[in-house]
Amino acid sequence: MFAPAHLRAPRRDRAILGGSLVGLAGAAWLALWLWGTSPYAGYLHHDGDVGPLAAGALLFAAGWVLMIVAMMLPSSVPLVLTFGALVRRRRRPGLLVALLLIGYLAAWTGFGLAAWVADRAIHAAVDALPWLAAHPELILGATLLGAGLWQFSPLRDRCLDECRSPMGFVIHRWRGVSEARESIAMGIAHGAFCVGCCWSLMLVMFGVGLANVAAMLALGGLTAIEKNLPWGRRLTRPLGMGLVLAAVYAVAA
Repeated sequence: MFAPAHLRAPRRDRAILGGSLVGLAGAAWLALWLWGTSPYAGYLHHDGDVGPLAAGALLFAAGWVLMIVAMMLPSSVPLVLTFGALVRRRRRPGLLVALLLIGYLAAWTGFGLAAWVADRAIHAAVDALPWLAAHPELILGATLLGAGLWQFSPLRDRCLDECRSPMGFVIHRWRGVSEARESIAMGIAHGAFCVGCCWSLMLVMFGVGLANVAAMLALGGLTAIEKNLPWGRRLTRPLGMGLVLAAVYAVAA
């Protein structure tokens, strides 16, 4: 038997939106792969001598946004679909979903640029301190250790709870009074909680370079499982221990 038209429409809209998000993430993966094989791959690896500072910042920001779309957007599909279903009968539902995504990417872009500035400072410190230049494993070890310890933080648990409850997140933040403002504000809020949950893992990704597709797939998969599957929280502590052990190994080896 065929479902009534009023039931088929939401399913169709949900399928279209979900397919669009998957297609967008796939296009980002392809763009990063092509970029990584091009002469401009150095910008994805945040090398210190690839060109003018302003150009480096802009190109890194572009690569960072592509990485977020490829890695983090798939883990946020449940929330986007929930929001899309909520605003389906609004006058411009597509625009509202787009504003939600813009807010989400804006939060992550802000963090990415902050990480890039911090990386410039680390490059300067390495250039100024021969001892640090002779022991780069200390920088990697500190990054891995910070990421591992953050996995045990109560604040991270709070951010993860927000990411794991898409229905509650949307319902508590949507009033429908100022649609555009609320959409982008919700996207920024979701992005902020996502940053709070995953910033340390993104720093690890930052350290290995944005063109490392294998590392991106691994971290993106772990993030999606932790945020969306019922048993995902069981990965939090083992992943933290693994990162701490990796930090010890990086320094000791």
